[in-house]
Amino acid sequence: MDYFKAFLVGGLICGIVQILMDKTKLLPGRVMVILVCSGVVLGALGLYAPLVNYAGAGATVPLIGFGYTLWMGVKEAINNQGFIGIFQGGFTASAIGISASLLLGYIASLIFNPKTEQ
Repeated sequence: MDYFKAFLVGGLICGIVQILMDKTKLLPGRVMVILVCSGVVLGALGLYAPLVNYAGAGATVPLIGFGYTLWMGVKEAINNQGFIGIFQGGFTASAIGISASLLLGYIASLIFNPKTEQ
């Protein structure tokens, strides 16, 4: 049942994003920024945590989950370290994911040749 809930919520998030991209003239980069900012705002309002508890990876893997992770890191760092946690918490919470994406992106760039337009 956990897999079903994750698939349902993750698919719903992706479906909403696809509709947003198809029905508006927003560029993909702007949609990604909207998703990250939405995750931060929903996390700050306490609305995203119940969704994460319900769907697990279905809510944390999409890009909106990255914003939620940043918020949770900042919140925890502020509680532990005070004002300096505003600047440090997001980096600490998301360091593994960012490092993995940079490393795997670099490895992929070494393996595959991009096709350039002529």
